Amino acid sequence: MEDVYIIVDGVLTNNKAVIYINNRSFRYGDGFFETIHVSKSNIHFFNYHFERIIDSAKKLKMKLPSYFNEEYIKNDILKLLNKSKLYLGVRVRLNIFRKDGGFYSPESNNISYTIEAEKLPTYNYELNKKGLNVEIYNEIKKPISILSSIKSNNSLVYILASIYKTDNNFDDCLLLNEHNDIIEATSSNLFLVKNNVIYTNSTSSGCINGIMRNVIIELAISQNFVVFDDCIFKEPDLLEADEIFLTNTISGIKWVLSFKERRYFNKISKKLIEELNKNLEI
Repeated sequence: MEDVYIIVDGVLTNNKAVIYINNRSFRYGDGFFETIHVSKSNIHFFNYHFERIIDSAKKLKMKLPSYFNEEYIKNDILKLLNKSKLYLGVRVRLNIFRKDGGFYSPESNNISYTIEAEKLPTYNYELNKKGLNVEIYNEIKKPISILSSIKSNNSLVYILASIYKTDNNFDDCLLLNEHNDIIEATSSNLFLVKNNVIYTNSTSSGCINGIMRNVIIELAISQNFVVFDDCIFKEPDLLEADEIFLTNTISGIKWVLSFKERRYFNKISKKLIEELNKNLEI
């Protein structure tokens, strides 16, 4: 069996059980994670990731150790990639959780963390050749709270939406918040284009505060697009759009071909992903 290496609290290990039965992330979903894109040993957008780590830990009342800074975690990631001989496109998952002990009331607010890595098919971002067919998932609504923007280890609403997507032969599903606003997809933020103006959800709507969402907003503005990032979407907004695309850190941008009877273009998606790749090279 080929060795698979991971980092556990700064220590490189392989093929060993490192999560035990009393792990709080396993028992209660008491943790959060970051999914990070790496290509050619460049850890992309890590400043955004680290800002979100600090914000998530604060909201979850977790205590990060004093040494837990950007440079420390980047060095851990590179140590793992070098040992694993992963040098081109890589997906890295940083998982942070409260230390073992206690029931609902933890014995400590200190954290442990793991880092995993796996090879991606390409090192840059490629726009999907076939557009996505998406539909609304309305069986469970996502509540709005200070926890809504966190990439929590408790991801049941996304899991059930993904099962619904698979069972009904959609490429992705769009989630609703408690006010029946359309807020995001199962693993991506949502963007609409109308008359060359770009729109995306307000983070107050309950969507994840996505890293690629923020990157695309800045990139679009730098390309002289008008961007509104404080929107509330209903179904008619999607049906009236010229273009819909989804964003996340690993895939970059995916364009949507169809929602219900509506069909869409991908002109802006193409332009933005080209600029995104240029920025990665820089």
